[in-house]
Amino acid sequence: MRLLEGQVALVTGASGGIGRGVALRFAEQGAAVALHCRTAVAAAREAASRIEDMGARAVVLEAELRDEAECRRLVRAATEWAAAGWGGSLTALVNNAGVQPTQPLPGMTAVQWREVVDTNLTSVFACTQAAAEVMGPGGSVTHIASIEASRPAPEHAHYSASKAAVVMHARSAALEYGPHGIRVNTVSPGLIEREGLAQAWPEGVERWTRRAPLGRLGRPEDVADACVFLASPLASWITGHDLVLDGGVSVGPAW
Repeated sequence: MRLLEGQVALVTGASGGIGRGVALRFAEQGAAVALHCRTAVAAAREAASRIEDMGARAVVLEAELRDEAECRRLVRAATEWAAAGWGGSLTALVNNAGVQPTQPLPGMTAVQWREVVDTNLTSVFACTQAAAEVMGPGGSVTHIASIEASRPAPEHAHYSASKAAVVMHARSAALEYGPHGIRVNTVSPGLIEREGLAQAWPEGVERWTRRAPLGRLGRPEDVADACVFLASPLASWITGHDLVLDGGVSVGPAW
């Protein structure tokens, strides 16, 4: 039996990188997957096609998640897709959509701050609230946070603050949705491989690899496997937890 057999999952920001990896891994483990995207429709459809080639169900749904009404429409569309297609219902949500711009704090504007906070945090709040209204006992919500929730980086004040808030939102949601049988957790990745990263930031990749006890960057599949675990029956007594995936970087000495 695959770990997510019979589940229906909604993955936000599923057109590339971590989100695409999560969507594919969920399908491999038996879930039907609704892949959310904002503008990268072609990439999301390519991932959905791969899922269908596995013999699993997939649908691409577009939404602007900085808009609360759009978050609710997205969850409703995923729920209606599952119900109309085969009588299914939403059982898992992975809040992955996010942005990570750089901006020195002294010159940061409130508009720049809100763009990151609304994308990374307010969308998590709205999608989680909407999903919890339609999930039954056994439902799971996983937020993609970051090790920057506790270890800020220069020019990432808005990003780090939003991810710290995402971790605390999950703990609060775990407390309040637990009586309804819904679990809420976070996965906090470190530096994850992506195309062109080593060429664009060679000194950062080298520095990370040198500091990581496991000696490498993370891969989207590493994050996806953690999300599968947290959505599966293997994690049925885990909620309000932040699962850090950083190859051991955060345990290194700071002096």
